[in-house]
Amino acid sequence: MNQRAHPHSTSLTQPPPHLYGRWRRDPILTVGTAFMRAWWPAWRPLSPLRPTPANAGITQVRIVNREVVAHDENVIALTLAAAEGGVLPSWHAGAHIDVLLPSGRMREYSLCGDTADREHYRIAIRRIPDGGGGSIEVHDDLNVGDVVSIKGPRNAFPLAVPGHGSPARRLRFIAAGIGITPILPMLAVAERFGLDWSMIYTGRSADSIPFLDEVVRFGDRITIRTDDRHGLPTMPELVGPVPGSDADLAVYCCGPVPMLENLRRHLADRADIELHYERFSPPPVENGSPFTVTLASTGEEIPVAADESALAAIRRVMPSVPYSCQQGFCGTCKVRTLSGDIDHRDNILTEPEREAGTILTCVSRSAGGNLTLDL
Repeated sequence: MNQRAHPHSTSLTQPPPHLYGRWRRDPILTVGTAFMRAWWPAWRPLSPLRPTPANAGITQVRIVNREVVAHDENVIALTLAAAEGGVLPSWHAGAHIDVLLPSGRMREYSLCGDTADREHYRIAIRRIPDGGGGSIEVHDDLNVGDVVSIKGPRNAFPLAVPGHGSPARRLRFIAAGIGITPILPMLAVAERFGLDWSMIYTGRSADSIPFLDEVVRFGDRITIRTDDRHGLPTMPELVGPVPGSDADLAVYCCGPVPMLENLRRHLADRADIELHYERFSPPPVENGSPFTVTLASTGEEIPVAADESALAAIRRVMPSVPYSCQQGFCGTCKVRTLSGDIDHRDNILTEPEREAGTILTCVSRSAGGNLTLDL
């Protein structure tokens, strides 16, 4: 049955009349609404309820432990936890993080802790007096309690487990010095899966080898070999016994560039052996030609030799220019080219970036003549 509306009823979308019918609209509600309309836009940016902007993959972490892990005291390990508590992004053996240092430098460090520990990351840093300053800053300026920003983890050196992505039946790990850092988590994975594996660990001396006390728990699976006692290792010594022509062996190696290059040449004809490696130093320049880089801001012309990177040449006059991996996959040294023909030697730039003249100074070169960079 239809009912007639009460003569004093109002729409639910309108303010109610004053209780005694004196005003058509309640003055308190009217004033309050006007105040809110004027006040909310100004206050909203400060509101804890505002949407949180994306952090571009940056995580704030706190240093919760710092320890010396080489007897010569040149390598320290930092244990990191989420600054606000909670779990950290998951990772797999071989991964690294980008650490944004207080100076503005960004450096990459392999994760060398336990992949199953979601509350902590661990990295290790060797002090390099004549390096780019990142390791010195970490050693001298970062302490327990400090908060730093990181990106990642990312993995350019993944472990393919036999039977779970690799046809290999045996694993051989080769680490030299600080190259132990990405290998350490791999050893734990190999043990966890019950794999057939062995390792050779080399360094200048026993005092210079980090995590020596940690790797000895694996017993005779690991051979410790130091240059001061045994001389430089040969490639067959590094690879170990390879029976027959059907070895089904996967080699994972991290160390200095000369060792990696010699190992790559040594195994070039062994199609039955997988070789996976990661370098912490710039790769050698292959098929390079000299060219000149011009800095747009000053007009200064910098010669680049056939066997050096544009980044190395630029750093002679601009030591503070950003860089990190020096291998063409992190993008830290990305810069725009204003003129010149480019020989791109990276694997990360998109086609629009290349068309816009973007290069990575650590690997990209001139295809002939001069490059003018927006620096």
